[in-house]
Amino acid sequence: MITLSFEFNYKLDNQKTIKEWLNLIAKEEGNDIEELNFLFVDDQKMLEYNKKYLQHDYYTDIITFNSSDNNKISGDIIISIERVIENSKKYNCKEEVELRRVMAHGLLHLLGYDDKDKLKEKEIREKENHYLKKY
Repeated sequence: MITLSFEFNYKLDNQKTIKEWLNLIAKEEGNDIEELNFLFVDDQKMLEYNKKYLQHDYYTDIITFNSSDNNKISGDIIISIERVIENSKKYNCKEEVELRRVMAHGLLHLLGYDDKDKLKEKEIREKENHYLKKY
């Protein structure tokens, strides 16, 4: 089950399509989504979560909390809509595309992908691009 929750006034169109797409990503990676919760927040709330749970005092676009067990994907993903909007301008793409990229990024982390070094970052970016084409 995938839930999408909003802590401020933001409308996400095509929620059913997005959930189907996220399930497709998991299936193609050989996994099933058991429980996946997305929480969309503003920058201030994201900073609070970043400080509280990761002891980081800076803004970020996404935080992922993994509680998966074997091939059953479970976790919580917090996304700053303000960072997504800012990044869409920075990377010259539509907000919806950047939001889907960040959502896929979080799911890919739950699926075991990492971006801690240049090689792993390249791999996760390639996966993001691959799945963005399937939306």
